[in-house]
Amino acid sequence: MDGDLGEFLRSRRARIQPGDVGLKSYGRRRVPGLRREEVAQLAGVSVDYYIRLEQGRGPSVSDAVLDAVARVLGLDETEHAHLRTVARPEPRTAAPAAAQRVRPGLRLLLDTLGGAPAFVLGRRMDVLAWNGAADALLGFSRLSPDVRNVPRQVFLDPASPELYPDWASVAAETVAHLRLDAGLHPHDKQLAALVGELSVESEDFRRLWADHEVKAKAYGVKRISHPVAGPLTLPYETLDVPGDPDQCLVVYTPEPGTESAERLALLTAAA
Repeated sequence: MDGDLGEFLRSRRARIQPGDVGLKSYGRRRVPGLRREEVAQLAGVSVDYYIRLEQGRGPSVSDAVLDAVARVLGLDETEHAHLRTVARPEPRTAAPAAAQRVRPGLRLLLDTLGGAPAFVLGRRMDVLAWNGAADALLGFSRLSPDVRNVPRQVFLDPASPELYPDWASVAAETVAHLRLDAGLHPHDKQLAALVGELSVESEDFRRLWADHEVKAKAYGVKRISHPVAGPLTLPYETLDVPGDPDQCLVVYTPEPGTESAERLALLTAAA
């Protein structure tokens, strides 16, 4: 998506104060954070070079320069990787995107997980496959394929804030993950259409998208208020699918013996 590099760098500059990096602040600043000249000075590059980088005119920028900019802006590991991705975007291609498919072996793995809700996410956070426990928990089979998508469910389903007691955190994490996908696939027309749709329909999405936060969620805990099972606290693990970098397996792993585990077991047994 054109302009992402400059917008990302400007958003990271805005959160760093001169005093944070040992600089004195002189005069009134029109915008918060570091000036471009200050980033260039601290990164050891010319001001013109850094300006061209923010304008997306530095496709041959070296790892050393990107590493220096990342250090100045205090980027974490995920943000640093995202910077490298958007600074050197993939070339445009006229070929249509291949249909997303889940290997038969992966589908079999979902079923063998039994009572642990598990599902496969693909590009744009589309839900590609799931097991019975995940369906009982999140109702994937009741959704049409065109809306079986995590961002759409989080931002466009009126029941979403009731399903997720920590909806604000879930929403922010969803957008931050979608930002990573956008960086990896800047010319994805379906992704651009999804972002456009959500931006029109959801003020919350527009605000979060403009923040340019990027975050990978490899594990965590999600609270779900299920209309049948009641309140559930479910740790989860997100695993990359070998052989397909655009897919990941999400598994909810309730701690044995807890009330959440017992409620989930009753829910899946009934389903």
